[in-house]
Amino acid sequence: MTTQTFFPVAQNHHKAFGPISVPKRLLLGPGPSNAHPDVLNALALPPIGHLDPFYVDLMSEVQELLRYAWQTDNRLTLPMSGTGSAAMEATLANSVEPGDRVLVAIKGYFGNRLADMADRYKADVKTIEKPWGEAFSIEEIESALDQYRPSILAMVHAETSTGVCQPMEGIGDLCKKYDCLLLLDTVTSLGGVPLFLDQWGVDLAYSCSQKGLSCPPGLGPFTISPRAEEKLNSRSEKVPNWYLDVSLLNKYWGSDRVYHHTAPVNMNFGIREALRLLSEEGLENAWNRHMDNAQRLWQGLETIGLDLHVDKDLRLPTLTTVRIPDGVDGKAFTIHLLKNHGIEIGGGLGSLAGKVWRIGLMGYNSTPENVDTILNLFETELPRFKN
Repeated sequence: MTTQTFFPVAQNHHKAFGPISVPKRLLLGPGPSNAHPDVLNALALPPIGHLDPFYVDLMSEVQELLRYAWQTDNRLTLPMSGTGSAAMEATLANSVEPGDRVLVAIKGYFGNRLADMADRYKADVKTIEKPWGEAFSIEEIESALDQYRPSILAMVHAETSTGVCQPMEGIGDLCKKYDCLLLLDTVTSLGGVPLFLDQWGVDLAYSCSQKGLSCPPGLGPFTISPRAEEKLNSRSEKVPNWYLDVSLLNKYWGSDRVYHHTAPVNMNFGIREALRLLSEEGLENAWNRHMDNAQRLWQGLETIGLDLHVDKDLRLPTLTTVRIPDGVDGKAFTIHLLKNHGIEIGGGLGSLAGKVWRIGLMGYNSTPENVDTILNLFETELPRFKN
């Protein structure tokens, strides 16, 4: 009989921890937003197996509700098990083969991320760029498509780093004219900004759970059109990312329900409830609510003498960029709001770092009361930070 030797546990590395206690926060930054209480209740339900008949039925409900939120009939519409960046990578992993030309229209931080990801899948990446705070015209898009003749045009609808909403009218038609797929980032628009994927001719899109849907981060909605499915099915080699391979995930999220990975069942409870709440409110009502509250914010900020970074006709109702006044330490002000008032707003990214604040009004957080709260703090607290 073999005697097993146990080594003593090092006591000096152990200390007692109490139960977790999370500080109360009002999240008015670029994301995440506060989760709806009903969503939090759904997340706290007991987990069940990811092949349980109840869960399989719930998967179908999530897919149906996602199609509604995106206004698409795409068969392959599902929440990726991962954050929005996982869904972002899934669009490229499944659609790009080595040597494919991918044109990325960059007007902010997340356009750069698309270009970086496409390059990692060995695409021939070409880019066009606009200053951070502007959008592309239809003429600029067509000129680039004519010049580069890509197989994929990738662009951001709602650029979280700048607060710009890219007009989409006619871009899908151009992609069909030049025989390329249209890939669209809808991370900061799903649930809060009008989206019509089928009408716009979008072939691949992705989003996240934690912004307009008012669910915690952890799932990345993904959708692929029949046109893009054809490209996926005609690949000469396997999708290089096993976890995000939609040809495998399709067997789990499709009619076969073949095991692929252990799905985050409670996160799907949460997003199902979040999407149900959106459906209950109605898309147009949700879009109008976000716009009404955004306009209340814009008017209030301008009334107290602050400048907004984006022209009004291009502004996102979910994310507003405010120029930091000269002589103000923008980071010190955000720290003050968080530490003393429990309110989070964001700073700038990339070329806008130190130049703007980013105020989010997304999903459950888009209310007149929250607008008035942040406006009051800007009016009363900001003067203390001016030199």
